[in-house]
Amino acid sequence: MPYDEEPKQKPEKGLEEQKEEQFSFLQETIKPKPVTRRKILTQLARVGIYGLIFGTFACLGFFALKPWAQNQFQGDPKTVTIPADEEPQDEPDKETEPVVQQAPALDADSFKEMMKSVFEIAKEANKCVVSIQPEKEDSVLMTQGSGTEDSNAGIIVADNGQELLVLCDNSICEDTKKWTVTFSDNTQYGANLKKQDKNSGFAVFAVPRIKITKATWNNIDVATLGNSNLVTKGDITIALGNTFGYADGVGYGIISSNEYLENLADGQRRVLATDIPASANGTGILFNLSGEVIGMVKPDIWGESGSNTAKALAVSDLKAMIQLLVNGESVPYVGIYGTTINDAVAKEQEMPTGIYVTQVRADSPGMAAGIQNGDVLQEIAGEKLSNLLSYEKAVLDCKVGQTVKIKGKRRGAGGYVDIDFNVVVGSLE
Repeated sequence: MPYDEEPKQKPEKGLEEQKEEQFSFLQETIKPKPVTRRKILTQLARVGIYGLIFGTFACLGFFALKPWAQNQFQGDPKTVTIPADEEPQDEPDKETEPVVQQAPALDADSFKEMMKSVFEIAKEANKCVVSIQPEKEDSVLMTQGSGTEDSNAGIIVADNGQELLVLCDNSICEDTKKWTVTFSDNTQYGANLKKQDKNSGFAVFAVPRIKITKATWNNIDVATLGNSNLVTKGDITIALGNTFGYADGVGYGIISSNEYLENLADGQRRVLATDIPASANGTGILFNLSGEVIGMVKPDIWGESGSNTAKALAVSDLKAMIQLLVNGESVPYVGIYGTTINDAVAKEQEMPTGIYVTQVRADSPGMAAGIQNGDVLQEIAGEKLSNLLSYEKAVLDCKVGQTVKIKGKRRGAGGYVDIDFNVVVGSLE
């Protein structure tokens, strides 16, 4: 019986054929939807709106964070250097025939023109003059707008890149923690006390530069400190500030005297007396006809002398102290009043040369070191003392907290003997 034939099996497919059959659907081409002009415009509009929203928030964030960023990343303030006075140069004598000039006619019109030209100088100089007032609610409410606010005149003495620095009488510092500075354009800004020196009676206030508007910048200027050593009796001078008891006053006059001194601990200042009227508590600034500061008007010069004319401390004698204050440094203080004993006086009085101590301030570093009235100081920290000016310079060259050796002589039963003092330099702030 014939065997049934086995059914023929289909040959197995190759691996490549199986793959082709398994993923055959991938061979199909998917056609993208056609991009219409409307879709393109819609997409562009969406991107533009998102960009506008992002840009708006970025701008708002920039302006909101700008003051903070400027405060955080403005860098260190620059060290301020007050230029020293230039020594006058003697001009060689020239044998020339004198030039005869015809004197201008002195009439009302010429006087009017002269006063107008002086006022123009005063107006330009006034850009560096400010008025500083303590922030006290009661005083502001009682005197606002009357022009008699409890304020002191000051000058813009320096710009350290971060702050405008203003010098004025330190009587404005008592019982106050906040101050307002009014510039020449009548704009007002808050100020902080940077440093004060109660010995000299001056203080420096700081106004942040970033708070000052461009309009104010166009109306203010940093003062030029002149050489008051060149001022002579009879020179014309301009007084600006609070000299008359109210802010923003102006007065003209002459230097009536420059021969007298104001004594203070560790030094003395030359006084520029004028014939310009002044109130009992008037403060202000003296300018020369070049618009340079030559003096700081203070109300307590020579104490209660009964004079009602403006007197100022010569600015050249203040420059070393000003430089310390504007840089935030304390002014060195020993607390000695003295007078110079030169060779002539020493020979006549049979005493050593140096600085004769006339008074030692109570609770001062000098008193703590044992310095007494009648001692003659001859050397500080290795610097020889020839006069009171050299003594003051030697003290200012010291650092607050530094221990310095002062050498001198003290009179005993057998005459003058050597004596040394170890003084810890202090400050009055």
